[in-house]
Amino acid sequence: MLVSGLVSAALFFHAVTGISGFSVTTSTPNVRVRENEGTDLRCSYSADFGRDARVEWKFKNLKGSQTYVIFDGKPTTPYSSRVTMYESNLRISKMTANDNGVYDCEVSGNSQFGEVRVTVTVLVPPSAPVCRIPSSVTTDRPATLSCHDSVGSPPPKYKWYRNGTPLPIDPHKMSGFQNATYSLNPDNGDLKFPKTTKMDMGDYFCEAFNDAGPPQRCKAVKMEVRDVNAGGIVAGVIVVLLLLVLLGFGIWYANKKGYLPKKSESKPKSNVVYQPPSDYGGEDDDGDFKQKSSFVV
Repeated sequence: MLVSGLVSAALFFHAVTGISGFSVTTSTPNVRVRENEGTDLRCSYSADFGRDARVEWKFKNLKGSQTYVIFDGKPTTPYSSRVTMYESNLRISKMTANDNGVYDCEVSGNSQFGEVRVTVTVLVPPSAPVCRIPSSVTTDRPATLSCHDSVGSPPPKYKWYRNGTPLPIDPHKMSGFQNATYSLNPDNGDLKFPKTTKMDMGDYFCEAFNDAGPPQRCKAVKMEVRDVNAGGIVAGVIVVLLLLVLLGFGIWYANKKGYLPKKSESKPKSNVVYQPPSDYGGEDDDGDFKQKSSFVV
């Protein structure tokens, strides 16, 4: 067991420092800087990399997109106006919320490679959060109140208030809230009621906060909790049925009185046979007139 532990320790030392003690370190592993202010990201490496060691800086934002900050000893185009490099360190003159993420200092030389990471948090106070609060809900039905701020950095936490009183995250541990059935997520700002009751009625507002500035609140909205109107539903059904009965009676009566058009009966078409005129030598048997043509129907 002792030998195995020594071997594992040796392998770990080799992975971090390299065979001959190659190392890359930083004195600023976590940097917190206010928006629009400048900061330095430090990177140092051992002499084993040689005098011609190549130093590059890469940046990966919170969405995972990666780009070069320093390449071939010079700032890349997006950073050329606000980034300078002195020795192996990086100086950024003006930080924005888009600079949140991690910066990797990569050093190569003498066929060796090492890197160190610096995590940067740009401090931005939250803005007034966007709140979605229903004005009316029905008892025993679920309801969700949402709250979100997309400006604050680091991402803000959320707190909900009812009638000016803060709602605890775990209501069952607080006196006066043991009967509450809501669930509150301080990370995404959702306040959920699986089944609303009359005690859930009140004026609600949300507060977004972080350590970059003062908290911000949305406007309070009153949420009403109403009982199901069973009488109104029954009355509505009765009215609909009566209308259907009256409609049916009206159609029957109009048809009886002949107000509705009847379907036309198809009559057989008459066949007309034309017989050409015939000449007779004299008068017919009656002696009254000479027949010129005949139509048979």
